[in-house]
Amino acid sequence: MPQEPIVKCENVKFSYPGQDGYALNGVSFSVQKGEFLSLIGHNGSGKSTLARLINGLLEADEGKITVLGMDVAEGKNVFEIRKHVGIVFQNPDNQTVASIVEDDIAFGPENIGVERGEIGRRIDWALSAVGMSEYRTATPSRLSGGQKQRIAVAGVLAIKPDVLILDESTAMLDPKGRREVIDVVTRLNRDEGMTIILITHFMEEALLADRTIVLNKGEIALEGTPERIFENGEALETFNLSLPKISVICDSLRSAGMEIPNLLKPEELADAIVRNFGSRGITSVQSAPAANKIPDSPHEWDIDIKNLSYTYSKKSPFATKALKGIELHIDDGEFFGIIGHTGSGKSTLVQHLNALIKLPQAEKHYRKPKTKKGTIPPPEPNITIGKFNLADRKTDFKALRASVGMVFQYPEYQLFAETVFADVAFGLKNYNKNVTDKEVEEAVKSSLEIVGLNYEEIKDKSPFDLSGGQKRRVAIAGVIVTKPHILILDEPAAGLDPKGKKEIMELLHKLHKEWCRTVIIVSHDMDEVAENCARAAVISEGRVFACDFCAKLFSRADELRALGLDVPMTAKISARLAKNGIKIYSDFTSADFTAKVIEAFEGGGNA
Repeated sequence: MPQEPIVKCENVKFSYPGQDGYALNGVSFSVQKGEFLSLIGHNGSGKSTLARLINGLLEADEGKITVLGMDVAEGKNVFEIRKHVGIVFQNPDNQTVASIVEDDIAFGPENIGVERGEIGRRIDWALSAVGMSEYRTATPSRLSGGQKQRIAVAGVLAIKPDVLILDESTAMLDPKGRREVIDVVTRLNRDEGMTIILITHFMEEALLADRTIVLNKGEIALEGTPERIFENGEALETFNLSLPKISVICDSLRSAGMEIPNLLKPEELADAIVRNFGSRGITSVQSAPAANKIPDSPHEWDIDIKNLSYTYSKKSPFATKALKGIELHIDDGEFFGIIGHTGSGKSTLVQHLNALIKLPQAEKHYRKPKTKKGTIPPPEPNITIGKFNLADRKTDFKALRASVGMVFQYPEYQLFAETVFADVAFGLKNYNKNVTDKEVEEAVKSSLEIVGLNYEEIKDKSPFDLSGGQKRRVAIAGVIVTKPHILILDEPAAGLDPKGKKEIMELLHKLHKEWCRTVIIVSHDMDEVAENCARAAVISEGRVFACDFCAKLFSRADELRALGLDVPMTAKISARLAKNGIKIYSDFTSADFTAKVIEAFEGGGNA
């Protein structure tokens, strides 16, 4: 007798008030107990809506959803269903309820009546599972975005649900944190039979599932094993998705005549390349090193940071030293990356660059600290950006902020006005009191069109009614409307679907090429940095661990992993190849790596 599905959706339809059409339109599928299902789709495809319907946070307009045989639409079942279905949201601030981490994690088990001693054991287990045991007594609001997200995952794990839904819950984690969470999820699925529904934009995560469903415009577009789904790259692109990078490389190498099956692991692809080289008698390769060059510039907008230290909540029990003597130079004209583990100080660092956090000397009531007689006073921090000295309280900080634009980690935190037009226009009006209404309208229209939004369609909408991808674009438009010389973006592509990520990065390169002198991106995505930046700095424990060209930086794989980071997928393949005498030196972009491999293969080992 076939087993009853643990989750079943039958012709489910749902629409949001005030919006045309259905967010979900006739969705039917079932999930078996112990199954690992990945759910992928473009921003706005209905993934998060579906998760909330299963958990009873939303109620379907039509159709039926059952969990463990209970109808979600029957109000008496909802509390019982939430004992068995845990959901981790994309933004951890949406599910933090307590002022101390352990209390936050205890909240769920207490609500469902778990015995006190067992609650303590669950807190220990959940914190250990996400690598956050040392933060048990910390205050969630004082943690970094990635740390908050791990705590959110731990809070749901503590309920020990039968079904765990993760709604883009690894989007803001560093590589180590992402690995830890996914390892926990796969272990719970494998060892304890927990049913997993993983909503993700990381195609590599989707590959871990037993089955994948692709949502497109509220309907199921594709369904099957991940291997079958990712065989058809053209279909995925139709749905604003993309093949995993490794699949793209496999396709390119096959097109060049190499016998490469559809592989999903870097080590497997490296071994297949070695076999292909061996079939031609190629046993060793030594390609030319990647060319490294900082772009020529007049150096009018160089960024120079010296001895930058910063402590949050100084002189309080919550004092946390975020930066410990940062020394960094970024040349005018660079497309620069800043990477580091969760809580390393990346966001704190960039917030100094447009004086959101001011240097102590620039504060009105600053007094130079007294030092004991005979002791050398510590060097004071200093930042210069072009003509601006950020250590001088007389600096025109309003002009600085017009010249150094900042897009935050969560774009919705940056939006506040009633309409998109008012939101984008705010910075321009604030920095230039003499600007005319006509100039404002022209600048807002231009900025919205630059980021790929239709001015007439969107200008009068509330920014809070937009999709995540649209909010990100409006936030960028609100910064570039002043035409800043330097643009800083904290995790610019996090939470976006593959097409959205590609479009955002293409937009940044377009701005960089046309008028923005320097672009700085803070990112957890090593492939994103490798594909877009010539140089990057690695921040660890509040210090600059390394600053170099990406080609050199990502060759230090063991050191980066020891810091809780990772390396691009091409660097993993290259390292495995090198152990077999095939030394492919690329800049670690997919295109350059693939071209070097093909050149060596066709040239009999010469590249």
